[in-house]
Amino acid sequence: MIAEGDRVVTHFFESHLDGYRGWRWAVTVTRVPRSRHVTICEIVLLPGPDALLAPGWVPWNERVQPGDLGVGDLMPTAPDDDRLTPGYVLSDDAAVEEVSWELGLGRSRVMSQDGRMETAQRWYDGDAGPEAPISAAAPRNARCGTCGFYLPLAGSLRQMFGVCGNLYAPDDGRAVSADHGCGAHSEALLAGAEQPVDELPTVYDDSEVEAVAVSRGHGSVESGEPGEDYGHS
Repeated sequence: MIAEGDRVVTHFFESHLDGYRGWRWAVTVTRVPRSRHVTICEIVLLPGPDALLAPGWVPWNERVQPGDLGVGDLMPTAPDDDRLTPGYVLSDDAAVEEVSWELGLGRSRVMSQDGRMETAQRWYDGDAGPEAPISAAAPRNARCGTCGFYLPLAGSLRQMFGVCGNLYAPDDGRAVSADHGCGAHSEALLAGAEQPVDELPTVYDDSEVEAVAVSRGHGSVESGEPGEDYGHS
């Protein structure tokens, strides 16, 4: 039991309800001054120090992970999303701003500088960056920035990212960093043709004949004797 205050005490009782291991019934009692009668204030089921608790509540927008959005699903963007800025505000990207005003696109919101930096860092640290397994296994000089299938992005991301346009590459149609790489580099065949091929030494030469002495067993025909008719036993 725990003393909550003057003449207020909470008694704890072990709970035997299924699914509430480690929980306790808490009964708080009190009495008025100079009275011999005890009054029950409340009875509640509370978790104990070793109680089995459900995971803490996480809002849905913090639980969603990349790739969770399926066909027909809707994921609204918050009005105060830091990754976006109103379209009438300069996007602090000269190339994007110039094209937008020239064509009069008038998008309500565009990516802010924080949004682009966050996106660039996420791409660079993921499967589109230089540390991806396929990039680490590729030849050192097979980098996307020097590949003929590399399509640079527009705006400030152009210096670091582009889209792979090689049909046979695993990253076809995806954004990759300039220092990303794979075995489908456009110059892979040219680089391989310049490397000499080592010739293996001859394992077997059938142009040489080695004389081998053979012992004749009992009953063998000597070379000086006439040959036997076919079909002898």
